[in-house]
Amino acid sequence: MWKSGLKWMFLIIGTMIGAGYASGRELWQFFGYESGLAILLFSILFFVCCYVVMSISYQQKSEHYIPVLEKLMGKKLTGLYDGMIILYLFSTTVIMIAGGGATLEVLHVPYWYGVFIISSLIVLLFIWGLNGMTSINAMIIPLLILFLVGTLLVFQWTNGFNMASAWNKQGNWPSAFTFTALNILPLVAVIGAIGKKINHKGELWIASLGSAGLLGTVSFLYNQSLIAVAQEVMLYEIPLFAILKNYPYFMVLVMTGLLWAAIYTTAASGILGLCTRFQPVLKMPFWLLSLFFLILMIPLTTFGFSKLISILYPLYGLMNLYILASIMLYPIVNRFDQNAA
Repeated sequence: MWKSGLKWMFLIIGTMIGAGYASGRELWQFFGYESGLAILLFSILFFVCCYVVMSISYQQKSEHYIPVLEKLMGKKLTGLYDGMIILYLFSTTVIMIAGGGATLEVLHVPYWYGVFIISSLIVLLFIWGLNGMTSINAMIIPLLILFLVGTLLVFQWTNGFNMASAWNKQGNWPSAFTFTALNILPLVAVIGAIGKKINHKGELWIASLGSAGLLGTVSFLYNQSLIAVAQEVMLYEIPLFAILKNYPYFMVLVMTGLLWAAIYTTAASGILGLCTRFQPVLKMPFWLLSLFFLILMIPLTTFGFSKLISILYPLYGLMNLYILASIMLYPIVNRFDQNAA
């Protein structure tokens, strides 16, 4: 139970920690100043969402997200949100691929070489399907969290651990809802594909509590570190490098590698959601489906990493508030329905 629960926890965190989150761009877009309460609220909302979606997936023994959507939204709205999920997974995977190219530029690898490398490795991963995904996440995500938290703690130590200021004013608390809503659709898509593989209800608690606790802690620490370099964040395509600017070049290399790996796992999660959705219709192997989607996506990466995030992420956050409300209300409505029956 523990082993499987941790496997799903790393899959969830791997879906979340991608180009936008690990680079700091997404956190800075939604949080920043006066956001201590917002990040705490996000952790609570994220736990509830993960648990509810995993519960439905487990009950339905689903292999893709449509059965989960039908339980949450009803059959009439499922078609609309199915289209939204497809568009979301497609566009955010474009962002991940663009982020993969931008990250390797720090190592003087040309942008298009970086895009080709990440795309090739995604196709290669899907030769092993979902097992390949969970294995990669179980290797990469613990390392990423360890190095990221270590880097942020050292940075805070050199700056005097000024954490108390995070709780002075809390005017930004509503961003917890849009930030959580932003990340709902990939969670529904990825968790909806694992229902048939969950064997015990305890796995739901381990994965939900573990991912919410870890993400909440890292988000708070990361956000406080970005506030300390707020004047320089806008000068960097990837804000993490504003924090790393005074570190030894070796640390920059290590974090660049891990950041790129996190982008890779999130891009793969997006492709997984698309493949599990279309495989029953197109009857193609996962690796061939992933190649097809990537050929469509690569030309769109020319829009630029930060520009794509700044336009698309807030828009999706607002659009997804309805599905967030449906997930939060599902346990209450479902209990009433059971009592009425």
